[in-house]
Amino acid sequence: MKEKMLKFVEIGQQSPPKRNIDERSEDFNEIYKEFINDKAKEQSSRCSQCGVPFCQVHCPLSNNIPDWLKLTAENRLEEAYHLSQSTNNMPEICGRICPQDRLCEGNCVIEQSGHGTVTIGSIEKYITENAWEKGWVKPIEVSYEKKQSVGIIGAGPAGLSCAEDLRKLGYQITVYDRYDRAGGLLIYGIPNFKLEKYVVTRRTQLLKDSGINFVQNFEVGRDETLDQLREKHDVVLIATGVYKPREIELPGSDLHNIFPAMEFLTASNKKGLGDSVKLFEDGTLNAEGKNVVVIGGGDTAMDCVRTSIRQKAKSVKCLYRRDKKNMPGSAREVNNAEEEGVEFVWLSSPKEFIGKNKVESLNVNKIELGEPDETGRRKPVVNENEIFKIEADLVIKALGFDPENLPRLFGKEDLQVSQWGTIKVDFNTLETSVPGVFAAGDIVRGASLVVWAIKDGKDAAKSIENHLEKKINEKKEVA
Repeated sequence: MKEKMLKFVEIGQQSPPKRNIDERSEDFNEIYKEFINDKAKEQSSRCSQCGVPFCQVHCPLSNNIPDWLKLTAENRLEEAYHLSQSTNNMPEICGRICPQDRLCEGNCVIEQSGHGTVTIGSIEKYITENAWEKGWVKPIEVSYEKKQSVGIIGAGPAGLSCAEDLRKLGYQITVYDRYDRAGGLLIYGIPNFKLEKYVVTRRTQLLKDSGINFVQNFEVGRDETLDQLREKHDVVLIATGVYKPREIELPGSDLHNIFPAMEFLTASNKKGLGDSVKLFEDGTLNAEGKNVVVIGGGDTAMDCVRTSIRQKAKSVKCLYRRDKKNMPGSAREVNNAEEEGVEFVWLSSPKEFIGKNKVESLNVNKIELGEPDETGRRKPVVNENEIFKIEADLVIKALGFDPENLPRLFGKEDLQVSQWGTIKVDFNTLETSVPGVFAAGDIVRGASLVVWAIKDGKDAAKSIENHLEKKINEKKEVA
């Protein structure tokens, strides 16, 4: 092991190079270049193979990171891929969009010791892209087809990971989704410069080739009720995610050209996919030539400001009520946005929107940071005496997402929800108040990371398998 690993003292940290700022700001292609094989092996060899792998501990999927780094360093790439995908249904996606700086890489032992983290995400991406190129990624081969069927509502990461794991066990799977393409947030919410869409469509095509049935443009409550789906399937999983935008109730909120983040991002992504998007084509949801103001400090806000830059906005400002140190989003994404020309207006909060029919400017309060709240971040306190104005032709609200009223939408009022509108489940089984109906992902935990959604989907698959096995055993006992 000493020959191949523990080279963090001899070899410095290196990530795949970013494309030139001027070049990458002109298009929506991913900004990082690929590792070549020698660099992937070299950077993997920096792993310290520590006794307690904190990278693995802080990964929601408990990915066996040290082992597949060692296999990569030894050029055993096919084994590295199979080990990587054994715990992660979408390693090439997580390698691109996980906030590694907050999870695995941020907790790397050699990072804590001052040697610079192992670039885990980039190597994970490399391993899987290499596997696709070499033909090692193959559709599921089911050894025994089971008659029991599972209906999954939502083709986002939680629904897809659950569908894959259950299909491996031989169950008949149908995924229902309201959009015209599978992928959910991965296809319509995340911009191409972080996740090119061929990566998502390639993965969903693999699931189709594995025998999973997809029903697109399907809305539960409109096309069929939840009860009707229960009659068609032995089990139903709700994995809709949360898409209802949080509002900001301020004077002038009803002015035109103020939009929620997902509306702006979906229009951009649909246009990139070659769709006709009326509100983009008539200029309404196109940032070109406009003074754009994005309100919020999470990863969605970073997606909006960086999309605006690529759409040739005149100026792009991000208003956030805390300082850079206290931002909830990935520090890596904030740094990328700053490099690309986004102006961050720290310690600021909109007071009112100004304009006649459409927004023309914002009055903004300065913020001071008070004592830490329950999360450890210092509370923002509005300074009512310090107000300034910012010009704006387009305002994008990136304030987070809440659940839709699913009991009403699904025609199932006895589907119990929490005080926040998320679906209540038994946390041991993920079963809801409706027998045979399970739930997973953001619709249970609230808006969170893609990697957590994958984890929740995998957990749901285990619980559903146990539930279906129990039903079979009960029938045998009766017989």
